[in-house]
This record gives sequence, structure tokens and C-alpha cells, in this order.
Amino acid sequence: MTRVSELMTRGVRTLSPSDTVALAAQAMDELDIGAIPVCDGQRLLGMVTDRDIVLRVVAQTRPLDTALSEVMSKDVKWCSENDNVETVMDEMAGYQVRRMPVVDRGRRLVGMLSLGDTAAKGDIGKAGDTLNIISQPAEPDRSGQSAASGPTGGGSS
Repeated sequence: MTRVSELMTRGVRTLSPSDTVALAAQAMDELDIGAIPVCDGQRLLGMVTDRDIVLRVVAQTRPLDTALSEVMSKDVKWCSENDNVETVMDEMAGYQVRRMPVVDRGRRLVGMLSLGDTAAKGDIGKAGDTLNIISQPAEPDRSGQSAASGPTGGGSS
């Protein structure tokens, strides 16, 4: 049985809830990542993703100095260093996430486990199966569409 601690990435970049969206975007650009844990010291409070920035800042025309506490995802799924990697990958598939923060007993961030970690250092077949499940398209919620959604099709006529 492979434990999360054997595959996870340690020394993860974090931001605080008072840091700005602009800082998060710059860090994502420089580190070539799409998600950053938001911590109060080392304690995990949430995650901010490139998708959070697009949907909760850009689409809502909020300023770039908006605090991460206002736009981060707060209901973060996480795992423990001692968890079984296969079990965590099944949870990732169920939650439709490609990465999970790894925390200790005090909910302090100690690393991140991504599908990339599992593919590169673990079971590439299981990683592929998990990615396949995560990548299944969902029916979009079209109840609150704006004019930006536009008509369906392949472009302008």
C-alpha cells in the first residue's frame, strides 16, 4: 500500500487570506500552477484556483486587489500523509479534483498530492483512470446565463 507521504509534493507555496487576487495570479504564472492553498500561518483555510479567479473576479468585474478570502474555495477536500493513495485517488475522482492538500492532525498544510504526482511517482494506470472520471463532462447550469454565453454553435454566421 502506497501512502500519500511517499508521492506528495512538499514545500508548497501558500498565500494568506488577505493577499490579493493579483498576487495569486502572479504566483500561479511564475510557478506554472493552477491552484494555491490559502493558509492562516500553516493552517489550511481554503484554495484559490485559476478558475476561481476567472469566475469570481474577472466575470464579476471585481478589482484585482480583492482579498483571497472573498474569492477562494472554502470547502476544501484534503487528505492526510498516512492515507492510502488509491483511496485518495478514488476521493479525487468523486470530488472531481485534480489535486488535494495534505494536512497533518492539526490541519496544518504539509504538502499537495496531484494527479501528476501519482502518475510520475506511482500508478500511471490508476492516475489515468482517475483523470478519465474527473474529465467527464457535466451538464452545465444554464439557469443564470448572461449575454456572454451567446448562442451555441461554431462561431459567428
